[in-house]
Amino acid sequence: MITVSKEDYLKAILEAESEGETVISATLAHWLSVSPPAVTMALRRLKKDGLVRVQTDGQVGLTPAGRKIARKLTLRHHLIERMLSEMFGMEWYKVHDEAERLEHAVSPDFEAKLLAKLGRGGACPHGNLSEMESPGSRRRRGLMLLSEAEAGQRYRVSGIYERDRNLLEFLEARGIRPGAELRLVECNYDKTLSLQTASVTVVLGRSASDKIWVSHLPSRSV
Repeated sequence: MITVSKEDYLKAILEAESEGETVISATLAHWLSVSPPAVTMALRRLKKDGLVRVQTDGQVGLTPAGRKIARKLTLRHHLIERMLSEMFGMEWYKVHDEAERLEHAVSPDFEAKLLAKLGRGGACPHGNLSEMESPGSRRRRGLMLLSEAEAGQRYRVSGIYERDRNLLEFLEARGIRPGAELRLVECNYDKTLSLQTASVTVVLGRSASDKIWVSHLPSRSV
């Protein structure tokens, strides 16, 4: 039986992989805010169910069956985020937390209705695609992390790490959201970035700029 807890673990593994992380027990404890013993017990059950593999070095990976469940849940999450934003007008920085609560309650029939209404393509309000992308996949689409950008160049925000509500609200308050244009004014010695948005100049630290994917724009003043 696939419980809500098992689904959460499988989705967390897929999400961590998409962020380029090596998934071990400590990774899951951090992502799910649970204790290490709880992760150990959960992985034991998931391994018994044939949904994960745990290597001798402790690295955790999804089996084909586990990956299928995780992908289905991430698609459902994506559709709920789009529904909340496109149909109900919920702010982009709020929809992730709401979708986390709703994704386990959506029936297959309702999911099919959402898919028919919204379509399989399209980005979520955070600018991310329905299929979990690796950093390599994003780079092949011509994207880069804001922390890798060059001073004096203009960029458009493509996607933002969506699992940190505090970060999303911090960025929204500074006019940094998916689709926003900005110019990198200066790369500072302390690894902060001075950015000019449509209305203000802001300074971002590395922990924030590492969570923002951007595409390069032709140079001109914002």
